Amino acid sequence: MTTSTKPQLLDAVTTFEVRDPATGTTVGHYPIHRQAEVDQAVAIAHEAGIWWSALGFTERARRLDAWRAEIAQGRDELARIIHEEMGKPVSDAKLEIAMALEHLRWAAHNAERVLGRRGVRSSLLTINHAAEVEYRPFGLVGVIGPWNYPVFTPLGSISFALAAGNAVVFKPSEYTPGVGVWLAAAFARTTAERPVLQVVTGLGETGNALCRSKVGKIGFTGSTATGKKVMAACAENLTPVLMECGGKDALIVDADADLDAAAEAAVWGGMSNAGQTCLAVERVYVHAEVYDAFVTKLVALASTIDAGRPESKIGPITMPRQLEVIRGQLEEAIARGARLLLGGIDTVPGQFVQPTILAEVPDDAAASTEETFGPTLTVTLVRDMDEAVEKVNASAYGLGGTVFSRHNGRAIADRLRAGGVSINSFVTHATIATLPLGGVGDSGFGRVHGPDGLKEFTYAKATTRQLFPSPLPLTTFRRTARVDAVADRLVALLHARSRQG
Repeated sequence: MTTSTKPQLLDAVTTFEVRDPATGTTVGHYPIHRQAEVDQAVAIAHEAGIWWSALGFTERARRLDAWRAEIAQGRDELARIIHEEMGKPVSDAKLEIAMALEHLRWAAHNAERVLGRRGVRSSLLTINHAAEVEYRPFGLVGVIGPWNYPVFTPLGSISFALAAGNAVVFKPSEYTPGVGVWLAAAFARTTAERPVLQVVTGLGETGNALCRSKVGKIGFTGSTATGKKVMAACAENLTPVLMECGGKDALIVDADADLDAAAEAAVWGGMSNAGQTCLAVERVYVHAEVYDAFVTKLVALASTIDAGRPESKIGPITMPRQLEVIRGQLEEAIARGARLLLGGIDTVPGQFVQPTILAEVPDDAAASTEETFGPTLTVTLVRDMDEAVEKVNASAYGLGGTVFSRHNGRAIADRLRAGGVSINSFVTHATIATLPLGGVGDSGFGRVHGPDGLKEFTYAKATTRQLFPSPLPLTTFRRTARVDAVADRLVALLHARSRQG
């Protein structure tokens, strides 16, 4: 069953099938769209984008609200498709949908405030001009989405791009194409006049074709390795990109932490969605004073979670090849002296991985440095928070982080190199619609969500308008020595006194 759930080609030229990772049964057949078909979709979308942008913020918000209602009303069916295609429990799929709807609503109702035309102050030298700035849509955005959160994550780009006035061509993961097709069909029911949101399905070559097409920008979410390939393809046309890549996020437990709350956050953060989360907790660093007590609570709580049964709270590993990554990291860590606290290599049956916790893992082992994407945790004793921060920041990734401390949480969080940090909770910063989400380093660049997410799918356009002729005509060959002298005195008045003694 391990290899049977990988998307299979039914016809080497035209189609592939998707299988349930838990059972191996076929749940759908989808076309492989190649360069010519992608280019055709993009050409159509360009025309649709002109129409969509001309609707204005208010009308776009009305239609996005209607789309939101369609998704909410169809959440049972959509959650079932998510469950069948990538394996997460239906209840978790519904939670994902709920979070996505919050961000969709925020984007629709805040786009004009964030992106609309506004006046800005001129300087003394340009006092005769009115100045304005606005954020204009690219016209068309291509979105390449992941399979682990096939609604929440791509909608962070799709809904914000649409709210900004762009048409969108969406390439969902080959593991969850049905989710993308469903979302586009729901949108078409609210906006039937033009194909503003289109879906192209296929494997890696389809995503590559979208990168090489005439889109204004690409929003990508996926692994760091794939992200580098996307950037290389986009570079051919100087297409700007938003890169939301992998992570190796850590949870820090200070000596004054609420250990029960920290253990619960670590287990949920590391094990939910079978650990298949870019923002998942993969490393835990615990102050020496509370290490033993925390580990006892952590293992006890994680022991109540399992996979492989209909009532289980975590599902299968979606990508078959990820099983070898997980197994390889566990084998290496144990061979190098790591201590197994829960689970282990023999708890990787079929497509399922049981919760696994390792202690005393070397800092340079793959389990400490490379993204695992499975329900595993490494827990490490540190002498103080200085050592914890040092170990967290040693990672090439910098997506998110979690800190548990009653008194020092903000001080610790401020020292972490990450795009977002939640104090005394897990991943809250990704759920609040007004906050940006993204990383640094190997976790990528650019932001979704919040005002930054709206601006990500636009370009800034500056406009000036002369109100009256300048008393100091500087940008002309009519400029005289007297004008130069006055301008020089103004420069001295405005800037020379700023020197610090």
